[in-house]
Amino acid sequence: MPLTLASVIIDAADLETEGAFWHRLLGGPITTTPTHRFVQAPGLPVVVVQSAPGHTAPGWPDGASQQMHLDFVVEDLAAADRKATDAGATRLRPTAEITSDTSAVYASPAGHPFCLRAA
Repeated sequence: MPLTLASVIIDAADLETEGAFWHRLLGGPITTTPTHRFVQAPGLPVVVVQSAPGHTAPGWPDGASQQMHLDFVVEDLAAADRKATDAGATRLRPTAEITSDTSAVYASPAGHPFCLRAA
């Protein structure tokens, strides 16, 4: 069961500055909402900058680790859920049963979050 990387989501306290940076760097069209900037660079997954008012920059490489999460689109969410948890992921939301028309948030063994959602 292949996974398709749909988007990369980047938290930012300053949505406008971060969104403009990625748009300038990557090119392609940008779509804005009050809480997100969606950059569709040619040949790449959508880069999404999302508003995170309390976000502080990581000190990486000399301090705190990097901060980001991945968002995967899957054909069969229940099967992808089993694969993720079998591989060692912890389901964060929802904690109840997964259905085919929802999305779910997980943490990798190191605690890095990622999402699986139905295509």
